[in-house]
Amino acid sequence: MRLGVDLGGTKIEAAIIDRNGDFVWRKRQKTSKTSYDEMLSSIAELVAEARQKTDFDGPVGVGIPGSMMRSSQIIQGASLTYLNNRDLKSDLTNTLATDIRLENDANCFALSEATDGAAAGCDVVFGLILGTGCGSGLVIDGRPLTGLNGIAGEIGHNPLPWPITDEYLGHECWCGNEGCIETFISGTAVSKDYFDRTGVNMPVEEIAARAGMDLVAESVFQVLEDRLARSLAVVINMIDPDAIVLGGGLSNLERLYQNVHPKWPRLVYSKHIETRLIRPKHGDSSGVRGAAWLWPYD
Repeated sequence: MRLGVDLGGTKIEAAIIDRNGDFVWRKRQKTSKTSYDEMLSSIAELVAEARQKTDFDGPVGVGIPGSMMRSSQIIQGASLTYLNNRDLKSDLTNTLATDIRLENDANCFALSEATDGAAAGCDVVFGLILGTGCGSGLVIDGRPLTGLNGIAGEIGHNPLPWPITDEYLGHECWCGNEGCIETFISGTAVSKDYFDRTGVNMPVEEIAARAGMDLVAESVFQVLEDRLARSLAVVINMIDPDAIVLGGGLSNLERLYQNVHPKWPRLVYSKHIETRLIRPKHGDSSGVRGAAWLWPYD
């Protein structure tokens, strides 16, 4: 068995999976919005219950909404801001009295789908989560590629490739830069684009439902598909993955799988593009599953 913990901005989920990837035990509870110590206590409670219910006494894998610098183990870029500048790995090791592997949540998503999900059997898998923001991760030969600075595979804070005139301004990012990919291809970006054209605030799910009937909504999604194609073309040119798996709320839109791939030939430096753009198998369970898979069987 393996034990994984998915630390998110709104919930903490812990789960134990067996050798076949089936859930043996799982539980969720709310994440403290303000207290680092309360968050540690919540994880400790979940892990203690998991051990009590299943007799599991092995190490723990943890996925987080940020990245860990290899040299210092300090967390950076976390949307759960009290994690930033903390040595979370050491604190969890001490709190849980066990070995810990810590990884970015997008890497956990990609690992889950590469291990026994939609991209099982692929050597190189790129995972892209399209939600409120966007996060991405890279798995090679069954292991997450983290990199020296803890940011390997992260495309969200690179500039949008091949920008057109109206894409140079008005895309300020929370990271302090302007024109980051995240500001163009996330659910938040879709809602902003619709608002900029209509003056109407509308959730991305409703905009998607109106596409095909509402000319503005349809145009917004056509623009999204073009921007997503440009962003992923750079990924293919750089790392040439076997598969790109989409996650998050936008991954449920069938039109992305139909309309993005045909745009790649003009952008990708290859006559034949065999990279697949695919739906996730495990959906929002991939975070905790990937955290558990951080400890593979030898």
